[in-house]
Amino acid sequence: MKKTLLSLVILFGSANLLKAQTVDEIITKHITARGGADKLNSIKSITTENSMNTQFGDFENKMIVVVGKAMRSDTKLMGNEMIQAFDGTTAWMLMPSMMGGSGEPEAAPAEMTSGIASQTDPFPMLDYATKGTKLELLGTEKVKDKDAHHLKMTSKDGIISEVWIGVENSLVAKIKATQNGQEAELFFSNHKETDGVNFPMTMETSNPMAGTITIDTKTVTLNGVIDENIFKLPKK
Repeated sequence: MKKTLLSLVILFGSANLLKAQTVDEIITKHITARGGADKLNSIKSITTENSMNTQFGDFENKMIVVVGKAMRSDTKLMGNEMIQAFDGTTAWMLMPSMMGGSGEPEAAPAEMTSGIASQTDPFPMLDYATKGTKLELLGTEKVKDKDAHHLKMTSKDGIISEVWIGVENSLVAKIKATQNGQEAELFFSNHKETDGVNFPMTMETSNPMAGTITIDTKTVTLNGVIDENIFKLPKK
């Protein structure tokens, strides 16, 4: 009886170890495919210029991230400007009146704050254990006819998202997360390198109000000079 129990304990422990090793192997391959841990850790800021295609027309977007500190996203649409930003402490936004906003810079609603702040980490699976993030392998599924590892990601703050990493290329194919208070699915493709770092240059998502949205990244600039005052909520 004791031997049977001991065998079950060893078997259970081995299964958990194997599962942990499988997750770590997937993440190690992913980080290598992105450019390697040393390269990713050397990035202090990322600036992207993007074009957004929606059923209402095409819009221009610029996003600036100071890794682990701040972010700002500016979108020009129909002669108006929409802003989302985080200065390291406060998340704020400027929403045009045509979209139900006040047209003035204001603190972001609580349900949007975590989503905005999380964008300061462009590589959430890099050193994930050190960040207090937990990853669980849920299986292998198809994402647009290609096999992908399906993982559940839980941040140290308890925020849960799901990520699918391609079996063949070890790059992110899909993410399911809460965005601006609503659950969203994002699909990534057209991966290209900039200064040795791999970025998805096309992202697709859908929204009940805007329909299918395609975002194409036109330029990526790493470690550029950033004026950190742009992240602060303007005083009225």
